[in-house]
Amino acid sequence: MKLIIANKTHSSWSLRPWLVLKQFGIPFEEVLIPFGPTMDDPGWKRAVAEYTPARKVPSLVDGAIAVWDSLAIIEYIAEAHPELPIWPRDKPARALARSISAEMHSSFTALRGACPMNLAWVHPARDRGEAVAADIARITEIWRDARQRFGAGGDFLFGEFSAADAMFAPVATRFTTYSIALDPVSAAYVEAVQGTAGFQAWREAALAEPWIVAVDELDEPVLTDFRPNLSRSRAQT
Repeated sequence: MKLIIANKTHSSWSLRPWLVLKQFGIPFEEVLIPFGPTMDDPGWKRAVAEYTPARKVPSLVDGAIAVWDSLAIIEYIAEAHPELPIWPRDKPARALARSISAEMHSSFTALRGACPMNLAWVHPARDRGEAVAADIARITEIWRDARQRFGAGGDFLFGEFSAADAMFAPVATRFTTYSIALDPVSAAYVEAVQGTAGFQAWREAALAEPWIVAVDELDEPVLTDFRPNLSRSRAQT
């Protein structure tokens, strides 16, 4: 299988299926196509079109089969590997895992817009508005509920790592990047997700990248720049 992704510093959707493949030890070939100057860059779109008619990442190619969209890819992987608990085995837990993963897929636009994924920075805490606060409240409500009902077997939403954790992993990074205060249960969960071997490998590769995506570089104070030797000029995209 080939997984087509974009910049690891910024591509939240790419992270999701990549993390499932890594955490469950499923062999695959990574094809990384760096973003162009903009998200609609024609050259980048042409390069990605070789693998998916959607001209977006991620995309999975398995022989003659192409699957695109993070959640569809994860479902395909789970179907291809029924021996692995990619979704929780327990029926009620699995129903909730799929529901909250779909909610993550289609919701939280305020948080996505105000706090783009960027693994290279930590910004100081500040008020980001009522809509973002509402998204944060709902996400942490989801996490606390899943942990309370099904999380007794481990540190993740349903105990052991599952597809639901991969779907929420980019949100966990945003809470770190933008210094968002969390309740103890949610803070522990963010730490668990970012402590996985898969995420650590992704982040290490992200910090070695030379590319900058201007739309995800906010003009605001920075507490930590994890790539101090890389010029952060917005002109260098």
